[in-house]
Amino acid sequence: MRLGVLDIGSNSAQLQVVDIVPGGPPLPAYAVKEPTLLAESYTPDGAIDEHGVRRAVEAVSRALDAAQRLEVDQLYTFATSAIRDATNRDAIVSRIEDGTGIRPQFLSGEDEARLTYLAARRWYGWSAGRLLVLDIGGGSMEIVYGTGLLPDLVVSLPLGAGRLTRRFLPDDLPTAKQLRRLRRHIRDELGEVAERLAWEGTPNRAVATSKTFKQLARLAGAPPQRQGPFVRRRLTVDDVAKWVPRLARTPIAERAEFRGVSRSRAGQMVAGAMVAHAAMRQFKVPSVDVCPWALREGVVLCHAVWDARGFLPLQPISLADQPKVYDIPRQLMIGSAAAAGT
Repeated sequence: MRLGVLDIGSNSAQLQVVDIVPGGPPLPAYAVKEPTLLAESYTPDGAIDEHGVRRAVEAVSRALDAAQRLEVDQLYTFATSAIRDATNRDAIVSRIEDGTGIRPQFLSGEDEARLTYLAARRWYGWSAGRLLVLDIGGGSMEIVYGTGLLPDLVVSLPLGAGRLTRRFLPDDLPTAKQLRRLRRHIRDELGEVAERLAWEGTPNRAVATSKTFKQLARLAGAPPQRQGPFVRRRLTVDDVAKWVPRLARTPIAERAEFRGVSRSRAGQMVAGAMVAHAAMRQFKVPSVDVCPWALREGVVLCHAVWDARGFLPLQPISLADQPKVYDIPRQLMIGSAAAAGT
């Protein structure tokens, strides 16, 4: 069976297609990424503006088109914090449903954390012992700790790189005062979790799974993604400490020229690096291994390996029952945006 997972995030809608083989790892047969740039589309009241909504609809349309052409049998579609936390989220989901025929589901931050932990646990195995997983997304940060298949501690905090950039670092080059305010805010948010982790005990392995950590590791000299998932990628707290001030004094356009930094994420790299540095320091983690598996692999594993076990709060859809996206009229694909003339 061919399974698809479509994750609609703050920067892109990412489709991962996996051929389910009994006993085999959920390595992607195909991957498709379509830009949403929702992090650039928030209004002061926390809504996503018309241009952002239209990009989201079109990104999902193209991803669904790819899924159908690749003959995906079942598809999980969900939106993460970028849409989940928007004040107009219901309207956005309705627009996507009108334009594509599928209605994205939502995962809570805690659900995302559990699925990400499952993927990391499966990747590193039981020999990893006490496992700490850190993930910095666009809207939230997930922190998970555990010794078994299911985690013992699951925390989701509003410390996403995009969210913090909008609130604390609105300028191209942040001021010293802005950086101090953000640093204090991050420290306060992480304080209670740091105390709890101290009681849990030092992890045997700390891993990071998000694009923020992957980009920081690449800046610090880790191998590029083209070398595959089995190459070890490691990031130290000292590496992050060196890059925070450099990123803060570099204009966004120049940050985008650094190795491993995508143009769509360059603006939020300072906030993301500050969260990573604060977390590693407060949790007393000298280094993290960058795990190639994360949320989407967690969804696949729940479906294919553990048969969901009532653990996966998502329902797949059969694409055989869906109309072909490339047969849908253009005005329907973009919903009411065409009528609005935008």
